[in-house]
Amino acid sequence: MTITADVATSVRALREEVCRLHGELTRNQLVSWTAGNVSARVPGHDLMVIKPSGVAYDDLTPESMVVCDLHGEVVDGDLSPSSDTAAAAYVYRHLPEVGGIVHTHSPYATAWAARGEPVPCVLTMMADEFGGEIPVGPFALIGDDAIGRGIVQTLQSSSSCAVLMQNHGPFTVGKDARAAVKAAVMCEDVARTVHIARQIGTPIPIAEADVASLFDRYQNVYGQ
Repeated sequence: MTITADVATSVRALREEVCRLHGELTRNQLVSWTAGNVSARVPGHDLMVIKPSGVAYDDLTPESMVVCDLHGEVVDGDLSPSSDTAAAAYVYRHLPEVGGIVHTHSPYATAWAARGEPVPCVLTMMADEFGGEIPVGPFALIGDDAIGRGIVQTLQSSSSCAVLMQNHGPFTVGKDARAAVKAAVMCEDVARTVHIARQIGTPIPIAEADVASLFDRYQNVYGQ
């Protein structure tokens, strides 16, 4: 597959956006060294833009972002794509509403993943953003689409835009890459707060009906 002229403009814009959004991961202290990545679907095409593998965040440029098809094959780019490319491609193929995916090893969310424990919905902010608990996905090895299968399997039965892959870390999705980055920031924030709450007592769950009401308001009414 080649990038035709009608797709080139979209790809160029996404390369710039995806590169810029990686700066949000470091600014919010969600990643260390070269770990983690942001990807974005090219709207209307079976393509995605993703971070190159093993490149320092300070060295990322729009041109270094890699364009792949939705089976993980490189279409355009001089570098190897992220080791999560096959997983991301699987998610894009099976969840057509997803336009962006983020993976981090943010410390508090990853600590919950290490325990294989969902983050319980004990904060209105969690109800707003995730529609309930942040679920745990199955353990899967890196390198093929096994992680992607676990993400899809878990999110298809949840309102959440985040999943904690067991012994690995959080993956978040959104309608675009920016929304997925926001979810990653929020995931770490609530994972930290709930962890702190458990150190001083027993957090109080929010009733399911109230979670549903909060989620509906935030998703459909809140903001501009």
